[in-house]
Amino acid sequence: MQYFEDIEVGDVDESGEYDVTKAEIVEFAEQYDPQPFHVDEEAAADSMFGELVASGWHTASIMMRLGVESSRDRAFLGSFGVDELRWKAPVKPGDTLRRRSEVIEKRPSESRDDRGYVKLETEGFNQDDEVVITMIGNGIIARRPDDE
Repeated sequence: MQYFEDIEVGDVDESGEYDVTKAEIVEFAEQYDPQPFHVDEEAAADSMFGELVASGWHTASIMMRLGVESSRDRAFLGSFGVDELRWKAPVKPGDTLRRRSEVIEKRPSESRDDRGYVKLETEGFNQDDEVVITMIGNGIIARRPDDE
């Protein structure tokens, strides 16, 4: 298990890949972000994107999944939010996404000795190494128990 004490500023984590399908773009958007350019190919063709694209919230959710999968051994307790979320380029059906995160800050909690806080600068890339999303995550990580 990787605890707060094991994490250093500058540590980098890279995820595996995730293939985005048209069906999941539409399914996610129909439930959570039903704008025409996410759910209707004809309407999307007339949009500023010129084709069907994923919701930015879908893209952020994929980044979350990739992050969880690549850091399962981290003593993660939760998060208190994301800063500076930016959608840099549209995600399209058939894109393959991956994620890279770097620890940019860490600090122990001043009020709870069982945890610390870590800021992660995250970039999501498509198969052409184009940045599609950026954000700074604020994670809460358990401190190493005294008995370990």
